[in-house]
Amino acid sequence: MPILNIRHRTNYHYRYPVQLSSHQLMLRPREGRDLRLISHDVSIFPQADISWATDVFGNAVATAIFREFTSMLVIDSVAEVDLTAAVWPVFAIANSAIHFPFRYSEQEWTDLGALSARQYADPFQRLKIWTQAFIASTPTDTLSLLKDISAGVSTSISYQSREAEGTQSPTETLDRGWGSCRDFAILFAEAVRSLGFGARIVSGYLFNPNQMFRGSNERGSTHAWAEVFIPGAGWVTFDPTNRSMGGANLIPVAVTRDIAHAVPVTGGFLGASDAFMSMDVEVEVSGF
Repeated sequence: MPILNIRHRTNYHYRYPVQLSSHQLMLRPREGRDLRLISHDVSIFPQADISWATDVFGNAVATAIFREFTSMLVIDSVAEVDLTAAVWPVFAIANSAIHFPFRYSEQEWTDLGALSARQYADPFQRLKIWTQAFIASTPTDTLSLLKDISAGVSTSISYQSREAEGTQSPTETLDRGWGSCRDFAILFAEAVRSLGFGARIVSGYLFNPNQMFRGSNERGSTHAWAEVFIPGAGWVTFDPTNRSMGGANLIPVAVTRDIAHAVPVTGGFLGASDAFMSMDVEVEVSGF
């Protein structure tokens, strides 16, 4: 995998000068075994005081404090990363977890905590019933089951890019039969949680130089996927939008319990109610 350059530029335009409230930024690529961050820089107009912190999941979060009124806000994040994730990963799953159902250790249950709990109401157990249809036998191969659920999401649901903020609940996605990458990720994560797996949502970028993957334009895009904890293998990446497993072509920025906690830029302003005009986002992911 080549060295990748990522540029994520967010532009806000206001009809009148406004006072910006503090903004939280989740834009710094997340380093790990398969990704080395070579450099990262955030520039902001108008000038802001920036401080960095680490949240409960180990994500880097910046807070920007503004001192002046403005009719424009520009946040420009530029990063260079070395992505070494294998295209065809092999996982050393613990003997105790090779077949499903299996039981996490008491320590794993404690540490997974809310990551194994479902986040969306499903009073009629529709999602659990839908998910159980993928269990071919009892016991069954754990990794094959997770692959089948991931493939089932992309087979059952049509992909549609959606610029509007927010996500659909898993049952809404099943009812509508379409969704964006973040809807796919949430549906998959909630589906495996319904079977007792620990899962987390990942937000980041998709490198798509040959236009082989869904969820990206020619230059690259933000993207969402999920990870499932399997004893021995650890956190295993699944991208249900593209039926893929492993982190090749994926650059993580944040891991969270719910994707609502992984918005790249959040903040507001004080000013006239009709002051806000527009927001546009440009993402470019390129390799060399």
